[in-house]
Amino acid sequence: MSKILVSYFSCTGYTKKLGELINTKVGGDLYEIVPKNKYSEEDLDWTNPDSRCSREMMDLSSRPELNEIKDVSSYDTIFVGYPIWWGKAPTIINTFLESIDLKGKTIIPYATYHSSGIGESDKYLIPSCEGSNYIKAKGFSMTFTEDEVSKWLNTIIG
Repeated sequence: MSKILVSYFSCTGYTKKLGELINTKVGGDLYEIVPKNKYSEEDLDWTNPDSRCSREMMDLSSRPELNEIKDVSSYDTIFVGYPIWWGKAPTIINTFLESIDLKGKTIIPYATYHSSGIGESDKYLIPSCEGSNYIKAKGFSMTFTEDEVSKWLNTIIG
């Protein structure tokens, strides 16, 4: 039987809520991806080109530090959740993926968004998932429903 980790990075609570719902459906372990330096409201002001999130997303090689690095050695499947920033996953997701051994693991990205859709998440996450079985990222609007999530899960894990 596969051991599942449902991880997520969430600043406003939507991705956390989605991660918790996914976890109740798949019976995994829940893990929050926490930055070493938490994001303040000012850091998240995407309208300010000098805000932390703007600077990080303008430099896609940035790798914000994590508070801790999760030992994922016992997991076969890892769900990775995040909000969409500028049509992509925040670079802290790359930090997480590049900090763990993904060889032979199935990586299932999922995201929340306001209006942009999933964007180019796959393009920027796949290089950080070397050696894994990467499943195409799935985006959910902030108004996602339990039924919508269940239907998606049925298509990928049955």
